Amino acid sequence: MSNLANILTRSASTAQDKVAIKMDDIELSYGVIDGLSQRVAGLLRASGILPGDRVALVSPNIPAMPAVYYGILRYGAIVVPLNPLLKGREVEYHLDDSGAKLAFAFEGVLEQVRAGAAASGIDVVSMDASFAKLLGEYEPIADVAPADPSGTAVILYTSGTTGRPKGAELTHHNLLSNAELSRRLFRIDADDVLFGGLPFFHIFGQTCALNAAVSAAATLTILPKFDPVKAMDILQRDHVTIFLGVPTMYIGLLGVPDRDSYDVSALRVAASGGAALPLEVLHEFGSAFDATLLEGYGLSETSPVVSFNQLDGIRKPGSIGTAVSGAELRIVDDDGAPVPTGEVGELAVAGEYVMKGYWRNPEATEAAISDGWFRTGDMARMDADNVFFIVDRKKDMILRGGYNVYPREVEEVLYEHEAVSEAAVLGQPDDTQGEEVVAVVVLKEGAAAVTEDQIRDFVAERVAAYKYPRRVVIADELPKGPTGKILKRDIKL
Repeated sequence: MSNLANILTRSASTAQDKVAIKMDDIELSYGVIDGLSQRVAGLLRASGILPGDRVALVSPNIPAMPAVYYGILRYGAIVVPLNPLLKGREVEYHLDDSGAKLAFAFEGVLEQVRAGAAASGIDVVSMDASFAKLLGEYEPIADVAPADPSGTAVILYTSGTTGRPKGAELTHHNLLSNAELSRRLFRIDADDVLFGGLPFFHIFGQTCALNAAVSAAATLTILPKFDPVKAMDILQRDHVTIFLGVPTMYIGLLGVPDRDSYDVSALRVAASGGAALPLEVLHEFGSAFDATLLEGYGLSETSPVVSFNQLDGIRKPGSIGTAVSGAELRIVDDDGAPVPTGEVGELAVAGEYVMKGYWRNPEATEAAISDGWFRTGDMARMDADNVFFIVDRKKDMILRGGYNVYPREVEEVLYEHEAVSEAAVLGQPDDTQGEEVVAVVVLKEGAAAVTEDQIRDFVAERVAAYKYPRRVVIADELPKGPTGKILKRDIKL
């Protein structure tokens, strides 16, 4: 079973009438999802798409999204999932960089996607109310295209602190093996109901929720935009057994005023990733819910899961647990040599989940992977029990609500403002989001009338909603080193 799409066809053959995807009153069975994916493949063929071509998918968690995802894969094309919050110029960059030949887009984001696609010269298929009818016009392709296990299945865009977003090439084997790992890790079977609040365009939701659930023929009950009260309703209504979320989601659940009035007794396992889980949240969740909350670690480049506090292993609050089966972890110095137990160094990962490389970016791939070891950029330590603890981030990346925000990208937009002379973007600890984005700017001479709110709004119009700075500080100057480089560590917020 080398093509990732085979997890859908396998479950459809054994559980055709089982509910695969549920969103309130809408329920799609495995048989229906499989049938729709066949027609997505037919649409691709009729559109002149070839196996190996890249096809963008810009959608929140809606019932049709998995059908498109698996339809692209079964045809032999490569999925390029994009965040639906991206603005037109961001969409254009991702389409151009990936060389996408076609884009599927949720109707709610059509304007921005069409703007980006027009600039890239490709067509857009609207996933609107008539989408199922549109698919019915195409001849289905029942066969699943053969795939090399080392062939690229998905290109997921991520970034470092410098340069533009890079596409992590995840293979069919990367994603299949990590989905199977997630099944074992959380003990998912066909009787489980998973909460689908993590976005499927993000690797955590895509692997640990969507692919793991489909692989097990379980049910996913989805929520396109997280709301803690609505989430509690879903947990109660659908007897959710497994909840996957980022720390801000757990903070939200614990803050629901009448939380104790909900019957969520079916919940047995919860998993947290994407950002550090505050210890007080871990303890409070344990008191409020009769479920085991596990914290782990992974990245887009590692498919993602490489370390977790595991149900049948050592669990230490505040840690990311131990290396999972199929992954090797070690702590290294700047030269890549392992450091002694207990000492802090950079976390490096090897094994079957590490990406193929960055799409058409050999220089970035070479910088990130050496002798099979992926350098994560995260500073960590390992104790005598082989349990890992993230200590700090080597990169300047900001983790806001589980999403990566890369300062340079926001700074480039700030510099486009006619009144901004200098800019620095950094993260500030925040009880709700984990980190909040803050911009410190120096105005050009004669621009004193420009306000902090105006600068904030300027950026908000040009980047996704999770990226723009909620706080803007206008300063007289920014601290600099001898070469004139802005020293962010010396900026006092």
